[in-house]
Formats: sequence, structure tokens, C-alpha cells
Amino acid sequence: MSFWLRYQHVIGLVMVLGLWGCGPVPEQGDGDGGEVVAEAPAVPPSYEVVRLPAATVHVVTIPDPVSYPVRVAVVDELARVDAIAAQVCEPDGCIAAINAGFFDPNNGLTTSYVVQDGTLVADPNENQRLVGNPDLASYMDQILNRSEFRRYACDGAPRYDITFHSDPVPMGCTLVDAVGAGPQLLPQDTSEVEGFVDRTTNRDALGSQSPNARSAVGLTADGGVVLVMAAQVPGVSPAGLTLAEMAEIMGDRGVVKALNLDGGSSSTLLYQGTTHYGRRTSTGELMQRPVKSILWVRNLPSR
Repeated sequence: MSFWLRYQHVIGLVMVLGLWGCGPVPEQGDGDGGEVVAEAPAVPPSYEVVRLPAATVHVVTIPDPVSYPVRVAVVDELARVDAIAAQVCEPDGCIAAINAGFFDPNNGLTTSYVVQDGTLVADPNENQRLVGNPDLASYMDQILNRSEFRRYACDGAPRYDITFHSDPVPMGCTLVDAVGAGPQLLPQDTSEVEGFVDRTTNRDALGSQSPNARSAVGLTADGGVVLVMAAQVPGVSPAGLTLAEMAEIMGDRGVVKALNLDGGSSSTLLYQGTTHYGRRTSTGELMQRPVKSILWVRNLPSR
């Protein structure tokens, strides 16, 4: 059995939520005067580093995304992941954060839809460099319907999904947060559907088959959310992971739905106050690129 399969088995023992994490933990008995049932303690996120020949993979597993909800934040002016996290996670701080949606570094405008606290706060239709680009005109319908990570509120509890932008919100739920990226890596690669890859013209907008620094988010069958950032190894060329390799690593961990996030020099993961960067220059220096949006998880308040 591979390391990943063994690790998946161990993680599966501690993940106690269904895929959607819809139900809060009951505090009362059956209503017949029975004893009060104590609330189950929150299960905190865990962090692991996996060292591969061409990549150092940083993995944050959030087995209890009800107690530790995964949220979206976007900024007007591009900023580093740790700076955005410091702003949104006051006063308790972020336990984890990762770069999220695509953006245009030339004008700082989004190329992904972003919803924050129920409001559309970033719209790619407002980026003329994107929608007015003649080279992208034939792909525009696909670009504007790319996949996104969503957090719903369903009966007062968070519920997560990875789906296309045009897909409806489930009955009885409201859309709280969403950030677009793509393609989906699991259960299947949607690179062609989303216009990243066009085999007729040899288009591969993300260099999907070449190793690079990568970021991704996934949902497990046991109810967890997984944040993954693959960093390049200094002195190795080419370094990083392909999209297929990222999908394999996440699948071995029990992830059943996975979304590629912005990668390359944007790839950044924060955990417990330490920031890890993914991309290196030709001389081996880490690249600390400002980004447009993040996924973040706040520490529980101190008691």
C-alpha cells in the first residue's frame, strides 16, 4: 500500500462529517427528558509536508469545515497572501490560507468571479483586457463559465461544492462565498471543457503537462476540505507538479472533487503563521507575488 493510501486511511478515521457537512451537532437528547448530549469538540486542521524529487507538497487537511469554515476574501489592490490573511483574520489570526482565483497582473483586475458574504465582489466581465481580447473571443463562453469553489449556508450550516459558475444554488441554500479558478482535477479533468486546453490549436494556457508550482483545493468523501500547494525544489529543473500529478496526489488522499487554483508565482500557502511560497526564479530565489483573492480559515477564538 502506498504512503498516500495509508495516510488516507488514517485521516478517514478522524473525519466524522458527511461530504456536505450540513448538520450541526445536537446538544439535546430525544426531547423525552433524556440527558443532555455534550457537543463534540472541534477537530482542528492538520498540516503535513511531503517531499518529492521535484516538489515539496504542503498539505492542510480541514476535517471539520463546520467548526473551521473555509472562506473567501478578495482585495482591490493586489497583496501577498499573508497580508490579506492578516487583514481578514483579525483578531484571532488565520490558521491557514491559500491563494485562490485568477487575475490579470497588468491591471490588477479579476479574471474569475468572486462572491464574498453573499455579494458578487469581482466580475471578469468588467476586465476589458479579458473580455475584449480577440485571441480569447472563441473561448469566452467557456472562460466565463469556469469552475469555482463554493460555500453555501444550508439550514444554518456550511456546505461546500466545486462546480461550474452557471450551475444553480441547491434548493434551501444560499451562496455565501465563491471563487472561480479551474480546471477541475477530480473527478475528471475539465481543461478542454473550460477552454484551458484546445488540442486542435495546441493551446495549453496553464502548461498543464509541465511541472510548475501549483495550488489546489479539494473535497473529501468524509467531509473534509483539503488545501494543497506544490512548491518547486531548488536546483531541480523542471520542478513542481503537472496537473495530472496534483490530481493523483489529491485522489490518493481521498479527495473526490478537486479544483486547480491560480498557480506558478501565485502559489502560496500560509499555516500557523508561516508562509510557504511555490515558485522560484532561475537563480533559486523564492517569488513572493501579490494576488487578488484567497481561501482562508480562522483560528477558533481563545477561551
